[in-house]
Amino acid sequence: MAKQYIKIRGASEHNLKHVSVDIPRDELVVLTGLSGSGKSSLAFDTIYAEGQRRYMESLSSYARQFLGQMEKPDVESIEGLSPAISIDQKSTNRNPRSTVGTVTEIYDYMRLLYARVGIPHCPKCGREIHKQTIDQMVDQIMAMPERTRLQLLAPVVRGRKGEHVKVLEQARKSGYMRVRIDGNLYELSEEIHLEKNIKHNIEIVVDRLVVKEGIENRLTDSIETVMALSGGLMTVDVIGGEPVNFSQSFSCPDCNISIDEVEPRSFSFNNPFGACPECFGLGYKMEFDENLMIPDPSLSINQGAIVVLGWQSCTDKGSFTRAILDALAKEYHFDLDTPFEAYPKEIHDILLYGTGGHEVKVRYKSQRGEGVYDVAFEGLIENVSRRYKETFSEASKAEYETYMRITPCPVCRGQRLKKESLAVTVGDRNIYEATNMSIVKFKEFMDELKLTPMQQTIGESILKEIRARISFLIDVGLDYLSLSRATGTLSGGEAQRIRLATQIGSGLVGVAYILDEPSIGLHQRDNDKLLKTLFHLRDLGNSVLVVEHDEDTMRAADCIVDIGPRAGEHGGQIVAVGTAEEIMANPDSITGAYLSGRIRIPVPEKRRPPAGWITVRKAAENNLKNIDVSFPLGVMTCVTGVSGSGKSSLVNEILYKALAKKLNRARTIPGKHKCIEGTEQLDKVIAIDQSPIGRTPRSNPATYTGVFDLIRDLFVSTSDAKARGYSKGRFSFNVKGGRCEACSGDGIIKIEMHFLPDVYVPCEVCGGKRYNRETLEVKYKGKNIYDVLNMTVEDALTFFENVPSITRKIQTLYDVGLGYIRLGQPSTELSGGEAQRIKLATELSKRGTGRTIYILDEPTTGLHFADVHKLIEILRRLSDGGNTVVVIEHNLDVIKTADYIIDIGPEGGDKGGTVIAKGTPEEVSESPVSYTGRYIKKYLM
Repeated sequence: MAKQYIKIRGASEHNLKHVSVDIPRDELVVLTGLSGSGKSSLAFDTIYAEGQRRYMESLSSYARQFLGQMEKPDVESIEGLSPAISIDQKSTNRNPRSTVGTVTEIYDYMRLLYARVGIPHCPKCGREIHKQTIDQMVDQIMAMPERTRLQLLAPVVRGRKGEHVKVLEQARKSGYMRVRIDGNLYELSEEIHLEKNIKHNIEIVVDRLVVKEGIENRLTDSIETVMALSGGLMTVDVIGGEPVNFSQSFSCPDCNISIDEVEPRSFSFNNPFGACPECFGLGYKMEFDENLMIPDPSLSINQGAIVVLGWQSCTDKGSFTRAILDALAKEYHFDLDTPFEAYPKEIHDILLYGTGGHEVKVRYKSQRGEGVYDVAFEGLIENVSRRYKETFSEASKAEYETYMRITPCPVCRGQRLKKESLAVTVGDRNIYEATNMSIVKFKEFMDELKLTPMQQTIGESILKEIRARISFLIDVGLDYLSLSRATGTLSGGEAQRIRLATQIGSGLVGVAYILDEPSIGLHQRDNDKLLKTLFHLRDLGNSVLVVEHDEDTMRAADCIVDIGPRAGEHGGQIVAVGTAEEIMANPDSITGAYLSGRIRIPVPEKRRPPAGWITVRKAAENNLKNIDVSFPLGVMTCVTGVSGSGKSSLVNEILYKALAKKLNRARTIPGKHKCIEGTEQLDKVIAIDQSPIGRTPRSNPATYTGVFDLIRDLFVSTSDAKARGYSKGRFSFNVKGGRCEACSGDGIIKIEMHFLPDVYVPCEVCGGKRYNRETLEVKYKGKNIYDVLNMTVEDALTFFENVPSITRKIQTLYDVGLGYIRLGQPSTELSGGEAQRIKLATELSKRGTGRTIYILDEPTTGLHFADVHKLIEILRRLSDGGNTVVVIEHNLDVIKTADYIIDIGPEGGDKGGTVIAKGTPEEVSESPVSYTGRYIKKYLM
């Protein structure tokens, strides 16, 4: 059969230069090239966008109105395109209710399994629960105190949407008089209108009784009627007491507890029928934390111990908060100059939890006069909790939240479900215990599950689905995760590999899968598993297009498309197409030069000795096994280990948060550890990640690095600006004065189209230049402020060569390989790697103290070999000045250039959390137990 191609002609999206290329179908194709060369523009913004758009065009206009419109990408034609599925890093669900289990749908099957074959137990005494007979129900009701008034209710509708007209009509025809709807009693003779889109509970009042001798026959008849109406359920509404549920299915005779029929929704923490009523199924609560409100208890209240919003003014003697504290000090005989930690427990509790309703006399002098007020002080925690609930300002809410800590829910202890649901077991484990294991252990549990012949018959098809999906997760190297892990805590690569596993489970054929660096966060050891998965997708009969910089993936690919030659304005062209061997033989391909070894990232001639050490004692966060870890200062350290071994727990959760709290006075709560020794050798900690430098198009590299301030100063000092009396604000597009008011300084205007996508058009008044005419008339060396913002970093270097302060900042942007970006390029158009390098450049341009520690988490994400080369030079420059650099990394080129390696493992999840090797790369490569050492060995030759 002849080879088929996806034929792209004239692609010009973003920086693509009218590209035409034939990409083979049903093969594994890697798109590679420098960061910012146009790979994502071709893969996602052209091929995926067009595939998605064509599929949506085939739907009816009625269906399309719910999906939103997709713009046609800037391409002349694409032939041979299949429906496209994109698996990128940005589409991870950050909803706190989303878990690995819900995303992969394994949890849905687990709910079904527990509902159908689970054994219910009494949530109070733990004994197995069996069905109740009508005689048992009569005996239980008759055991209530005499003269107890009660009504028997038949629940006919439970938590279902609708108007339920037929149900009410049927009840009326059957001769019933009353009905309870959503807790309210109604006469059936009146008109009852229910809201169609709200879930309702409807209970028919079958009988009203008073407990006394001789009512047994009537009670039995009534219960039988209730059971017939409701299908085996009954609620006894005790007047003046708690309602009692009865079920012909499940009840505990010892504790007199009846539980509802077990359904799949009973195990859903997103449904009121299953969710813990206290935390609504989240498993945790946000509560104000004393340690964040009073971060330094060695200070007294007068010295500013209380820093929480609303109480910062208590050091001011004229404030009302101070007046309250003075009144408390007088009433309970304590001093506001005593260090907070020295107060006895009684005083400490009064300040935090209030006076228990006891009023104190508060003398307060305001502008209106002086008065004495009786105040029952509610306590700091209750006071700020009330303010948090009452404020309408999102900014204030966000500020309050920085003083709050996530704590496990006191009722369900983080298990998210009602106690009745947690009392149902399969294989002696409840659903939370089963889903909280690592996937490896969960697989063992599933394989060893012993069921009765009847349970086996019912659960066979469910177990088959669960086992298949679990094996897919293990295939993509995620065996260390648990199904209860929140998706918001996953790295980009982990989330992408979960979606990949889900797609394999769907078994689709003839689809174009487009992936964005699935190897992120994956140790070299697990790379083979990922490649096997990609081959499996390809062999099913799909086209697999991967944007990737990983060497193993490139060598294994059927075809490589190399885009370049450089980045940004200098990229957007096809440099080479072919197998890895053909790319290596191509003299124009930078990718080929690195693959073939023509260009190499050199191993440093000598490793720098540490200038000192800091030691984390007894680290025990997540899976860390109470370890002591020493980090060298003044050098570059790589923390390595397989995925899930505990690198992030050690570096991000403990080291960074503890140092940020101590050195930067940040409001963070570090992970579990005893202490960090040696912090006096450092003066600040800076984390450099790949988050965007700004969320709006108004932020750009010039504003982030601070060079825009200097450029505006330069424009203010021109003779034109002085003659017109312009200030610095005149040259800002964020404030009134110099900006174009028609577009508020955006340069574009959004026009809403009802049935089409929103159209952005350049502002007619300023022509997209963001400033008004008068401002643009001020020129420096023949260029106005808009021309300067539109310059690339490269052009700006020559333009400002005589202004040292500006050149120094721009030079660092050029040094980190960003010569191609424009000074005013909106931050929304920058990739994660570019945003990270702008942050690095900003740090490089500052005058260092030599006592800073920089922490980076996988900085090579999205970087080509050539960009990694540049990054390593920058990181070494940062540590040359005596600063410390700590990097979490899997990239072997970065690891081989480090001065020191801390390898954590040996495996992921429960089997990780210990330091298995440490020392220079040469020393680690000799370790018999280190996977990193094994892979690094050949890079050191």
